[in-house]
Amino acid sequence: MSSDADLLADRRSLRRKLSLWRLLALAGVVVMVVAAALVWSGRLPGSTAQAHIARVTISGFISGDRRTLDLIKSLEDSRASAVLLSIDSPGGTVTGSEAVYDAVRRLAAKKPVIAVVDGMAASGGYIVALGSERIVARQTSMVGSIGVIAQIPNVARLLDTIGVKFEITRSSPLKAAPSGLEPTSPEAAAETARVIADNYDWFKRLVGERRKLADPEIAAVSDGRVHSGRQAIRLKLIDEVGSEQEAIAWLEREKGVGKDLPVRDWRRRSESSSYGLWSASEAIARAAGLEELAALLARAAETPVGLRLDAPLALWQPAVEK
Repeated sequence: MSSDADLLADRRSLRRKLSLWRLLALAGVVVMVVAAALVWSGRLPGSTAQAHIARVTISGFISGDRRTLDLIKSLEDSRASAVLLSIDSPGGTVTGSEAVYDAVRRLAAKKPVIAVVDGMAASGGYIVALGSERIVARQTSMVGSIGVIAQIPNVARLLDTIGVKFEITRSSPLKAAPSGLEPTSPEAAAETARVIADNYDWFKRLVGERRKLADPEIAAVSDGRVHSGRQAIRLKLIDEVGSEQEAIAWLEREKGVGKDLPVRDWRRRSESSSYGLWSASEAIARAAGLEELAALLARAAETPVGLRLDAPLALWQPAVEK
């Protein structure tokens, strides 16, 4: 009899626990739905549907990936009153940097855009910064590296050493040359240099046009060197030494952006993501004042972008002593 009573008590306890978990799950779903509705309507603190200043971070290797371009385009018709480009990048491919620059210029035609160099805006990073209306950099930021480079590892001697030879049939001598699988011919080297020179001329013209520099001034800054923020302002590569605070003050003073508007981060999402678990959780955490947790959830929703290294690069690289 006692064993039957114990079994019945255990069953009742299990039912109570299951009921509790079901209620918690239902409450979680309700909270998610309510949070989604509030974010959609713009009534949840931290929502980008309210008037705000949008912060877009451009960091790492710039490849001109579709998600970055789509993110910048989505700001054109958003509730953002202005856009802060927070740049910390050594550059990337020339075409990728050009694509992001063009997207920033289209955005700047509709909203005030200011670049804040938070660390480095070199080569392609500086190309992106040129798309903004104003460039602010910290005193110790690294700015410039105006130049183009092509790097192709040549493993021909290694292949000879291990006894491997590639048989290559081409439609013409310069097809797919240089390849890295054989010694580079003088003709192939010359053609590569021709392409690099053309990209370099484009880069210098862009700097001259956007920064209103005369030819001697362009020549002084376009030898591939990077400059500190203090040096860059003397060379007219930036407009002001400062940080995000100075950038916001300029937006309020010169562009009529409302005072004390919140700054909201706009981030790339993975190709398959929409307003789902991660973004809803981030919104709830931010509304509760848990900024560190919100940032962690935001990073979890992001997907890293692969790098393309098969094109001319506008990329800063420190010299290596031999």
